[in-house]
Amino acid sequence: MKSAVETLNPTRVRLTVEVPFEELKDSLDAAYKKINQQVTVKGFRKGKIPARVIDQRFGRGAVLEEAVNDALPKFYTEAVNEAELSPLGQPDVDITELKDGETLNFTAEVDVRPALEIPDYSGIEVEVDAVEVSDEDLEKSVEQLRERFASTAPVERAAEDGDVVTIDLEAKVDGEVLEDGVADGVSYTIGSGELLDGIDDAVKGKSAGEEATFTSELKGGSAAGKEAEVTVKVTQVAARELPALDDEFAQLASEFDTLDELKADSRKRLANMKQYDQATQAQERVLEKLLELVEVPVPEKLLEDEINTRKHNLEHHQLGQMGLTLDKYLEIQGKTAEEFDTETREAAVKGIKTQFVLDELVKKENLNVNQEELTEHLMRRAASSGMSPDQFAQAVVEGGQVPLLVGEVARGKALAVVVEAATVKDTNGEVVDLDDEEETEAAIETVEAAEGSAEAADEENAEG
Repeated sequence: MKSAVETLNPTRVRLTVEVPFEELKDSLDAAYKKINQQVTVKGFRKGKIPARVIDQRFGRGAVLEEAVNDALPKFYTEAVNEAELSPLGQPDVDITELKDGETLNFTAEVDVRPALEIPDYSGIEVEVDAVEVSDEDLEKSVEQLRERFASTAPVERAAEDGDVVTIDLEAKVDGEVLEDGVADGVSYTIGSGELLDGIDDAVKGKSAGEEATFTSELKGGSAAGKEAEVTVKVTQVAARELPALDDEFAQLASEFDTLDELKADSRKRLANMKQYDQATQAQERVLEKLLELVEVPVPEKLLEDEINTRKHNLEHHQLGQMGLTLDKYLEIQGKTAEEFDTETREAAVKGIKTQFVLDELVKKENLNVNQEELTEHLMRRAASSGMSPDQFAQAVVEGGQVPLLVGEVARGKALAVVVEAATVKDTNGEVVDLDDEEETEAAIETVEAAEGSAEAADEENAEG
């Protein structure tokens, strides 16, 4: 077999392959064997029909077609490996010549990963937020903890913001009460936004035994998306009571004996969270600078596939779980379809560029992923998916997704290398020294966020 490569553009090549006919022997034998199992000829046992009889009865052309279909993937793969290409997606194959007993010639056009030149990135400089925990931050954190330990007590007055009301609901569409439109004894915190639009205004100012009617678009059920006339009756009003901020509260809400100890621990936790946020911010901004340094051509077919994958995931997974249509989502976001398409395309381009550049860096820096790093990443992904590590690991192995996880970790390590070489200062002008372990973990998450579904689309193309 002989092959040659012609570069059509930075992301697409044409392979020209010439195969001597003798190299088709195994595929021809397999073709005769397959046809033998599928047909019957009087006077011959099934599977024992001579090749010359098959040629006479069914035509040599049918045998050649079967053989070529069997052989093409093998010869294409050999040509790709010989040229050291990284194909993206399926090739467009054209058989240019097939002479029985002489030769098979074909061309294959396919998108490939572009050759990238990674410049010196040590001069990258970024600014991030300083890690500062204000008294206001601490107060907000402690108040949130108080809210978790709040109690309620019935009151004989009209409902106010923050009260917990017990209500009965009845929804009508076109004057008819819906079968699934009646609910009694529903507990609702005024101002939480957890039920229907308009319910807060309806129940505020109402005492136990009073009711109101309002119009709202139903979010779920048999009439989801339709306007309904909703009658709400308040059966109880309860006020939330927060515990006093004292040592007794500290003992109730934590392992500490005093309020001062609780506050000191809260301040420390807030500082750790802000440090992690700072590390993530550094990763994101360094990645942006890195992508600006590298010229990355993007294959149009891969880009279109990525855009379609992102839209599909949003519509059928994320929005579907929330009971929203794409149109409703855009209305809530205040975006036009054109703005959404533009943003999706920009995000897809960034995702593909991120993967290409960081994969090139992995090779340039000779980065490897060890078992411990892979296990840590797997456990973090399992936690975010709501599955146990064993369940997640089994799903990953069965789905053939181990290379994807290895790629995520490797690209995270590559970004961490760039961040390590960059100059990171906070808004106070102080140089930020990021913790190595925290830096790598934040880098992996940053890469995942930037790539979105790019890796899935790339893998799908590679396998498809």
